[in-house]
Amino acid sequence: MRIKCFLIVLMVGITLPSYGQEPDPDVMTFKEFLAYVKQFHPLVKQANLVLNASEANLIKARGGFDPKIELDYSKKNFKDTEYYKLFNGSFKIPTWYGVNFKAAVDNNEGYYLNPENNTPDDGVYQVGVSVSLAKGLFMNERMATLKQAKLYREQAKADLQMMVNDILYQASKTYFIWLKNYRNYQTYQSFLENAQIRFEGIKKGYEEGEYPAVDTLEARINLDSRKLNLEKARIGFVKSTLELSNYLWLENNIPVELEDHIIPDEETLNLIDQVLSLTDLDLESFQIENHPKLISLDYKFQNQEVDKRLKANALLPDITFDYNFLSEVPDEINSFNGRNYKSGLSLKLPLFLRKERGAFELAKLKLQDLEYEIVSTNLTLKNKIEALKNEIESYGIQNEVAQELVTNYETLVQAEERKFFLGESSLFVVNSRESKLIETVLKAISVENDYLNSKANLFNVISTVPE
Repeated sequence: MRIKCFLIVLMVGITLPSYGQEPDPDVMTFKEFLAYVKQFHPLVKQANLVLNASEANLIKARGGFDPKIELDYSKKNFKDTEYYKLFNGSFKIPTWYGVNFKAAVDNNEGYYLNPENNTPDDGVYQVGVSVSLAKGLFMNERMATLKQAKLYREQAKADLQMMVNDILYQASKTYFIWLKNYRNYQTYQSFLENAQIRFEGIKKGYEEGEYPAVDTLEARINLDSRKLNLEKARIGFVKSTLELSNYLWLENNIPVELEDHIIPDEETLNLIDQVLSLTDLDLESFQIENHPKLISLDYKFQNQEVDKRLKANALLPDITFDYNFLSEVPDEINSFNGRNYKSGLSLKLPLFLRKERGAFELAKLKLQDLEYEIVSTNLTLKNKIEALKNEIESYGIQNEVAQELVTNYETLVQAEERKFFLGESSLFVVNSRESKLIETVLKAISVENDYLNSKANLFNVISTVPE
């Protein structure tokens, strides 16, 4: 991204050289500002960690299906007698369903070896399978963990979009306040110049006997009032500039602030739809189901459904069947047959299942709670979008009326000034007209700010992220 000269690096204290003159104003557009926020702001980077964490969780969940090598060796010698030496090595492959494949070798010897552990001199080899016949066959812990990790990753993408959108929304409102305060400052500065010129003209007219002394006093009071208002507006602009700097960063988390000659773009209203990707937005055909919030809730719902299935599976008895073919010569495939085998069957079942039944009921309640949340969120989003649509239309009308009022009041003040210099009006009336004009200009600026904020609110509600 092009880094413009309007940034001062705070951490290392770099400033632009001064040559004894004020630099020309440089405009920082709304689009440029959001580009800096989106690329460098720490909160945006922090939001991306959510997606990185979901990817890490997915890798972790896939680890539940990693093949495993296990070695078990034990030996006992006592009073020069080798009681036993036991060796078992195995290779296990877990699968998606509750089926695990296993290959193993046993090689045992010793004077006091348990007879059931006796093996040939070269050991005994086994190839077999372990199957969960009820609990864990079609849903088990590792299967649920992997499914939930995949769903969480997709949910994280929607959550990331909302988090970045919210940061850009807060930054946008700060830019609009900065623009509003700048325009207020410019307004008071312009009318201060008018008051200064009027004061000088009336003072000169008083010295020539054209105006009474009271007009000079009134012009002076009006000038001082404009100075006071200008100073208040200046402080407001300075404060909003510093608040805007909170969103400006460079690479390596270096904070920056604006130089004094940087000003906002007064054409922001004409460009805001393009910057916030609202130009081609058709609210009438907007698919609320594609909203990131509803997408996130849908993945959360699916995640909870997996948890419910896992809790339901826990109500089944834990029945595990093992069967292993045995052989002394593993190189001969035909040696693994039904004549030599080792098998087993185990059964585990709590008598009352209170723990399992309670967990299952809680899972069902969480699902029901999510259903209510989805329905409520859907309706809330629709109503918010409809309300903002009407609000934007209203502010568009108000903005046009406010601009027309400003134009008419400007004409009225100019006419009153001409009448005053022709001796057909008084300075009091001119100042009153001008005060009303200032009030109208400030109101128009406020209406435009509300209009911009309503556009940003719509951007926030539909939760898009501009390119």
